[in-house]
Amino acid sequence: MDNPLNVLHPRSLKNLTIHMHSLIRSRLWLKILVAMFLGIMTGILLGPTTGLVPRETGAVIGSWLAMPGQIFLGMIQMIVVPLVFASIITGLAASEDMEQLSKMGTRLAFYFVATTVVAIVIGLMVALTIQPGLFIDGSTLEETMGAETPIDQEEMVDAPDFVGIPEVITSILPQNPLGAMVDREMFQIVLIAIIFGIALISTASTYAEPLLELLGAIQEVCMTIVRWAMLLAPFAVFGMLAQTTITTGIDALLGMAIYVLTVLLGLLILLGVYMLLVMVVGRKNPLEFFQAVREVVLLAFSTSSSAAVMPLSIQVAEEKLGVRPSTSQFLIPLGATINMNGTALYQGVAAIFLAQVFAVELTLASMLLIIVMTVGASIGSSATPGVGMVILASVLASVGIPPSGIALIIGVDRILDMSRTAINVMGDLTACLVMDRWVGGPNLEQ
Repeated sequence: MDNPLNVLHPRSLKNLTIHMHSLIRSRLWLKILVAMFLGIMTGILLGPTTGLVPRETGAVIGSWLAMPGQIFLGMIQMIVVPLVFASIITGLAASEDMEQLSKMGTRLAFYFVATTVVAIVIGLMVALTIQPGLFIDGSTLEETMGAETPIDQEEMVDAPDFVGIPEVITSILPQNPLGAMVDREMFQIVLIAIIFGIALISTASTYAEPLLELLGAIQEVCMTIVRWAMLLAPFAVFGMLAQTTITTGIDALLGMAIYVLTVLLGLLILLGVYMLLVMVVGRKNPLEFFQAVREVVLLAFSTSSSAAVMPLSIQVAEEKLGVRPSTSQFLIPLGATINMNGTALYQGVAAIFLAQVFAVELTLASMLLIIVMTVGASIGSSATPGVGMVILASVLASVGIPPSGIALIIGVDRILDMSRTAINVMGDLTACLVMDRWVGGPNLEQ
């Protein structure tokens, strides 16, 4: 039987993104920066801080300004499932042999878990050092608790007991793959793609080649839609940031300044860890790395969605960082699903912050439970805006902190969501570079 690993490998997505090259050559990153600035200024002028327009009118204007952004996200979300499915399978098919594939899988699992734990520990340590919850007075808490917390309680994840763990594990693999795709259960989709991909590369090339050609065609169609969506990127950034600033206002940000700065400091330390990995393991100058990834990080910051920039992340990893398609096309979709280190760090800071606000004593066992719950809840969470709130509600409930405290931080969450998403994407690109150097192997391109 012919081994398809010897004759098949995916089309590199960099060959499908010619239009993206022209966007980047035309300084897409600069257009996004200008759009971000203009969006924030517009939001301040129309927001509650200046009082130029009534709050209701500002909300209506904000929704209209954000319409290009919603269209942009809708176009991207529309192709996320088929692109993830196709990219993971073709990325697996690019592996040189099963031994290399096994080596990458083992090291990648270790890397993801280790960096996630490091991120949570950084968040806990920064929050315990600064103690941002001590800067909130009781009157602020009382006023905020009267507001509704827009968290879907049905989405909260309860910590399973020892008896229920086997049921949780067996329920991970869906009995209906199409149902998982319809429900956008990204972790299940990734598992299906991995199993399907391994089975495909273990099949004779006569049967595997037509399917890989079909998956390559699906990639090309998806990237065509991405090219169309990228034309809207600056307008999307402007509108979404304007709406965020109109809704949030400057007062809410200033009132929670210590908490916001604590989260940003933790993310900055995590970024420093990434740069250390880039320099030591990836053997690349951090400044060159920043220059290579600036467009995708700015776009991630603006959209608050790892999924929205996933195709561009793949393109940047291959074009700018020199990562092999077998690594980028497998790791980026996987990382967008389970490598949520920025979000994990945020969970740690928020949990300590709310524990301090509510005067809840957290023992060492409670902190270990926060780490375990955050790692477990982050895996498989959708790479979409606002998902961090749902995860946080689950983590808080597991250690006895009232989830209603989320109402206190919901006003500034959008700003922090943007920041942690940018770090999530930076983490995926760092993982690409590190794993490409760590696993090694020839660069298979077509």
